[in-house]
Amino acid sequence: MIRRPTSSLATLLLAALLAGCAGVPPLPPPDADPGGRYTPLTTPITALGDTQEHQSTGFPMHDNDSAVDAYVEVAQRPPEQALFGRRLMEWALHSHPDEPFLHLGDVLDLSCRSEAERMSRIFVEARRPGAILPGNHDGLMFGIYAYSTLGAYLAESSRSNAVRWNRACRRGAEVDDGSFRSDSEAFTKRDFIARYIAEHHDVAPPKPGLEPPPPIGSHTISWRDPNPESFLSGVEAELFDGPSHAESFLAQRLKLPRAPGATRDTIIIGLDTNQAGPLVDAWDALLGRSPGDRGHVHSDQVEAVSKWVDEAVARGDVVVFAGHHNWRSLSLSSRASLRQLMHRVEHPLVYLSAHTHTGFWAAHRALASRPILELNVSSLSDWPLAYRRISFAYDESARRLQVRGELLPRGAQPTLSDADLLAAWDAQTCARSVVPVSRMEAEDLAVVKLQRDSRGSLLEWLVSWLEPICASCEAPLYRHALTYQDELLRVLLEVDQDLGGDARPLRRLKLPRWCGSQDFAACAKGLMAEQPDDFKSSTDLFRRKAALVALMNEHLDDLTAPEAKAYMTCRAVQAAKIDFDLIDNEHKTHRNEAQRRSDRFFLIEASVGME
Repeated sequence: MIRRPTSSLATLLLAALLAGCAGVPPLPPPDADPGGRYTPLTTPITALGDTQEHQSTGFPMHDNDSAVDAYVEVAQRPPEQALFGRRLMEWALHSHPDEPFLHLGDVLDLSCRSEAERMSRIFVEARRPGAILPGNHDGLMFGIYAYSTLGAYLAESSRSNAVRWNRACRRGAEVDDGSFRSDSEAFTKRDFIARYIAEHHDVAPPKPGLEPPPPIGSHTISWRDPNPESFLSGVEAELFDGPSHAESFLAQRLKLPRAPGATRDTIIIGLDTNQAGPLVDAWDALLGRSPGDRGHVHSDQVEAVSKWVDEAVARGDVVVFAGHHNWRSLSLSSRASLRQLMHRVEHPLVYLSAHTHTGFWAAHRALASRPILELNVSSLSDWPLAYRRISFAYDESARRLQVRGELLPRGAQPTLSDADLLAAWDAQTCARSVVPVSRMEAEDLAVVKLQRDSRGSLLEWLVSWLEPICASCEAPLYRHALTYQDELLRVLLEVDQDLGGDARPLRRLKLPRWCGSQDFAACAKGLMAEQPDDFKSSTDLFRRKAALVALMNEHLDDLTAPEAKAYMTCRAVQAAKIDFDLIDNEHKTHRNEAQRRSDRFFLIEASVGME
């Protein structure tokens, strides 16, 4: 019989989980802008990150249990985020239809094929140039590098962990339902890169020579768009199969739209900061930190993008660097390698990032005398929900590069507080819904409080982790998962009631056979009323609830009326803010408004010189 890890190892793993939400140390502020004669280089692009679309109906796992959420606040988000969170990204993209977008990573959460399919629809329907940098959750389960690599360290077979990852992505499939029971429900790093390249190949405008990778096998991509004005103008990638898939990388060259009168181009080199393998994975865990929290850029990627830097220097272009991980979360070796690459650039240095879920501006001077100005965009999955419109200007005589990063959404005046930010979301989403804001607030407060109050205990979680794999030791996971499915069903029932005719597409769906002749409301309420009396009946009830939630969630995208989209976006915002407000102060010190103000979160413009 396979046994769980020893207690000391389980404690180490828990420490790694807790380290994942520790935030960033005090940040060196950017220099005060001395002013100057800045000439615009670019028009704005929309920059966002950490959308983390979450598959909430897979088989329950310790890593995403509600008991852990009491200590790692983003382990299990409010039900509204799982159902409506993608609407936030959709709203941001559709609010600026004429601008290219840059997603700075963590599009997905568990990295399931279903998550990728839902998010892909939004990107395709945006119908505009854009790029996505891989995050530590994109192709890497829970952001910890494939799960199977660390599984080998725990003396569990790689196959066993791959099965667990797959089960976590199966959308509540019943025992005799093969639709979501394939061996490829999990979405590896190779899958992520391959699908991304294929989608750029398939959508307009065409990209000559950028061909979809083969379904299996190692593969190298070195592509340059013959159209010099293309936003996505170059790709360098390496794809690997099996346990090595986490060492794959996707680097991208992005040409920003020129501002009128600009005399030089501006290029973003989008790095893949998630190159890692089993040794890095296990070493990070041994050091008591979440492996996904540390970014890695290997020498093969640095070498691949060097030609873009050299070309830009020869042409006199401005080069901006970007990656998912914030600068201080990159490994020391990665920062040293990137510093050497950046040293070739003959103008001030800027780095764009995500990952922290907090957002900030900082100026880094370690490892070299020339500072790096960093703009870290906020999250669209946790409060503060925000994104940026970014543009660049340059003072030739002073050799200073100015970055404008407008904090969005905003009202008539710039956003200067959390209250301003929430008011801007309310004005742009809640006010456009036909449902009274007070009603949505009451619904979200009740659901979020219910979700938080139903958490299990950390002791219960540890005991179930340490016990042999058996029915009784998995029972707490199913008990917590059943409660969470009830909360999801409750929100879906509110959608049905609140939207009236706008919810009609959901009412036309063919429900699972065990609903019989009942409509969705009756079937959902019946499931919520059932009381399982043993482990087998618990697992059966979980599958039925999860399958019904999955069906409705897949078709929430069919609600296309503007009022319905505004309603869903508003509820995602309200739930995130309510959840944040209910966090104990000591657990959100690094995320509270005072700390973010200290980190210049509300700043919208900064500049950097050569020294």
